[in-house]
Amino acid sequence: MKLSLSLFALLCLTYEIVSIAPFLRGFFPDPVKHPHVHPRKVNISGIQIILSPSDGRPYQGRLIIFSGFLNSNICVLSYVCHQALTTGSIPGFIDVVMNLNSPALLEDNLIWQTKSAGKQIIFYGDDTWVRLFPKHFMEHDGTTYFFVSDYTEVDNNVTRHLDGTLKRDDWDILILHYLGLDHIGHISGPHSSLIGPKLMEMDDIIKKIHASLISKESEGTLPNLLVLCGDHGMSETGSHGGSSEPEINTPLVLISPTFRRKLGFEKLGVLEQVDLTPTLALGLGLPISKNSVGDLIPAVFEELSLREQLRLLQINGHQVSRLLQDSNPTFHKEDGYEQFHVAEKSHGSWMKLYLDGNRSEVLSNMGKKVLKQYLEALKANIWGSDWTLSELDVLLLIGTVGHTLSLGSSSFIEEEHQTWYFLLNTLCLAIFQDVCRKYFREQRGEEEVEGPLLPSSTEKGPSFSPALELGMSLGSEKWLALATPLLTLTCCRLLRSLNQTRVQWAHLPDFGHQLNSGDHKAFLSLLVAVSLVLIFLLVQHHCSLVSKIALALGLLGVYSYRAAVGNVLFPWQHRSRYPSPSKGTVEAQFIYVFVLGILFTGLKDLLRLQVMSSAVESRRLKSRGLWEVYSGMVLLVALLFRAHNLPTLACCLLIQTIMAQFIWKKLHYDAAQTTIMHYWFGQAFFYFQGNSNNIGTVDISVGFVGLESYVEAPAVFLTTLSTYAGPLLWACHLLCFLSSQRDRAVMGLGHGSYCFALLRSIPAVFYIVLVTLLRYHLFIWSVFSPKLLYEAMHTLITTAVCLFFTFMDQERSTRP
Repeated sequence: MKLSLSLFALLCLTYEIVSIAPFLRGFFPDPVKHPHVHPRKVNISGIQIILSPSDGRPYQGRLIIFSGFLNSNICVLSYVCHQALTTGSIPGFIDVVMNLNSPALLEDNLIWQTKSAGKQIIFYGDDTWVRLFPKHFMEHDGTTYFFVSDYTEVDNNVTRHLDGTLKRDDWDILILHYLGLDHIGHISGPHSSLIGPKLMEMDDIIKKIHASLISKESEGTLPNLLVLCGDHGMSETGSHGGSSEPEINTPLVLISPTFRRKLGFEKLGVLEQVDLTPTLALGLGLPISKNSVGDLIPAVFEELSLREQLRLLQINGHQVSRLLQDSNPTFHKEDGYEQFHVAEKSHGSWMKLYLDGNRSEVLSNMGKKVLKQYLEALKANIWGSDWTLSELDVLLLIGTVGHTLSLGSSSFIEEEHQTWYFLLNTLCLAIFQDVCRKYFREQRGEEEVEGPLLPSSTEKGPSFSPALELGMSLGSEKWLALATPLLTLTCCRLLRSLNQTRVQWAHLPDFGHQLNSGDHKAFLSLLVAVSLVLIFLLVQHHCSLVSKIALALGLLGVYSYRAAVGNVLFPWQHRSRYPSPSKGTVEAQFIYVFVLGILFTGLKDLLRLQVMSSAVESRRLKSRGLWEVYSGMVLLVALLFRAHNLPTLACCLLIQTIMAQFIWKKLHYDAAQTTIMHYWFGQAFFYFQGNSNNIGTVDISVGFVGLESYVEAPAVFLTTLSTYAGPLLWACHLLCFLSSQRDRAVMGLGHGSYCFALLRSIPAVFYIVLVTLLRYHLFIWSVFSPKLLYEAMHTLITTAVCLFFTFMDQERSTRP
């Protein structure tokens, strides 16, 4: 069968369209939606409060929405703007297509809630509303939106209903959408001579509506509310659909007898379009739309009692937090979320005093502070509607990208350790800033409210605190957290002087050379002994009793091995100017037995997870098994490290411990941030060991530790492990840390593995391409080629680490 060219072209186009459709579906994300909002009960400082969508109490009577003129950052097209105004949600980008043929809005919205509450709605104007909300209006008269050349009849068709409708008492909400001003903009722009007369016409209509509402005010009735707003603005050419300031910024005017009389207009600042939805819903005593991400406008309810204002803010915050909990697994880690729960806690304490009959000025001041807390939590945008980068995120991003780009310079490759030292120092300063912000600025604000509001007698059970576990007060914990970055900086500065890794000045003596000289053997012996004791104390607390004993004996064997090879002195050994060192083979082989025993114990615990039915017991076994594997690696590294490098290992473990206890746990860094920090520390400790990008710095002598003759496989393994001990230990610590955090996201290990692989893959791929382009460079063999070997081996090791990550993540995902 012969296929015609036209049919072939048609098939190709069909295939292309079918392929593009799922791509577009995946490229444009769905808006954040919540399946349902259920009332729930929470216990706040001993008071049980039912959190329902709304209390059902209206604060406003009749509502008139006059639309023909709010910050519309999310949309400037009619359909999506109406959707944002009524649902309080941010429409998806694909909804722009729906602007030409608006379907019925099936999402929970203010109009549907109003109709369900039995309120009567009348609408006149843009027929987009009628298509969005069919059968929702008791009376409507729509005008076609797309006849933009008509700017007179479209408005007259609305105005002709006003006189009769304003005299009637059978409606609760009147929506008027005038199109004339928008059409004039499309025809001749915002500076047209037609704009002035049209605005005067709108002024007269608003005056008529306001006068009618005032005339119907009576004693005992709820106050009416007139809302003057616009769904979008217009550009200098009269169009809309872009993101320029004139297109997205429009006025919002609220007029009601319930507001205090003011001499002029009060500027409330910039509000979001979605903020109007929860404000109108609570004002009418209706539930907030399930998918609304808007914040309550506080000025609308400032005349209510303090108790009612706090209640409305609590409802608003609870609704939005429930919405985005489903879309962001790490939502509870956000600072704003913590602020909201602090506000809820303080609110419960305030309510307890209020219900006890306390009406003092002190109570009023406390209530205002709680109100401020709610507003700050809402202002912090805690529910993830906007994605922003913190200062730490910017540092991590710039540092990672900057290091990758620096590989294009031969000088930066030779002195790469300087790049990592600089990044690590900057990271410590950034962490110190975060600690100061947490313990001084934010905690001060919490103590101002929680001090008098939350008596200690009402607290039930202390929360987890590393300081309490160590027998210290919370004040001590604060100062230890503040000292952690500074102590880390001090350790890093001392380690920089221990080994000379500079390519150009490698021949100069460093602190390590001085320690290895015969004149300082006693001091080196003391330093090694202290380092081994510190290593044991830092590692043993997560291990079983058997592993602790094996670890202690193994570290004692490390000292014996170093004494046997002549690096250190035993206390009872007679000092001799020329000692005759032995090979230390027997001592090293005994240490290998202890290492294998600890690793076997840890792997046995991990394998037992497959048959465990109890989730609590499986978590305990998993944590202990991972830490025992980690402690076995530490013991092996301690054997392989030269005597003067054991303080490097001790400092590595010390920094890991204090950072985990007082920084990563307390500041709630996410998995990606924690992974990048571990990667940076691992890279820095690669150079702290004395390594460089020169093949000559590889210590091949470790390949013979415990071996009487050369055996290729063990020698390669031991040399590789010793060379990359820093990155490996930090990667293993990352796995242990992420697995031990119960409150981490379920995908914490997966995110960590993905981020770790990405951090290694990007520079590796970049460097391979770079070396290919620079294959004729003068330093291709002396600088770029050795670095290529290091990159290849590092990538291979990272692959093995990520494989272990994946295994543990898969095991975790299969647990109930």
